[in-house]
This record gives sequence, structure tokens and C-alpha cells, in this order.
Amino acid sequence: MSRQSWSLYAYRLLVPDEQLDLFACQEVRMHLVARQLELGDPGDHTLCGSLLPAHPLWEVLDRGTLKDRRLCSACLQRLRAERHGLPRDWPVR
Repeated sequence: MSRQSWSLYAYRLLVPDEQLDLFACQEVRMHLVARQLELGDPGDHTLCGSLLPAHPLWEVLDRGTLKDRRLCSACLQRLRAERHGLPRDWPVR
């Protein structure tokens, strides 16, 4: 069985906890992070460009999470852009 070239498996969900510190987004938002690091891409950033906290709390990304209001809208826009083949540095509006 072949695997789709794009899937939610390629991403992880960063869940906020009491660790909202200088390294992370200061809002209580869930962020998306690429599961596999790519050359030339900073591995310590979310899809929207926020820095990761020192000890991130990860969860599996599923379709239901994409409808959660706590999900960072910029991360979601980047995810949708990547799904349509646009480059990761595509601007978020």
C-alpha cells in the first residue's frame, strides 16, 4: 500500500502548558511543528515561526485538531499551503 506524499503524520502538535516562557509563544495556542527536520530549516521553530519551549509537550496531530479554536491560525495557514505544494517560506496573510 503506497503512502500519500502529504499527510498529517508529517507534523506534531505542540500543546501549551505551564511552560509559557521566553522560548515559546506567549499566547495559549497550540502550534504545529514539522516532525522531520529539513536542511536549511530551523528545527527549533513552529510552522508560524515561534520558538519552541525548552521541554515541549507533544501530541499526535489528527483531523479533529485542525478545527480546534486554540490552534494557531498562522500555523494552520502554513499547513494548508504546504498541503497544496507551496513552499514552507510562503507568506502567511
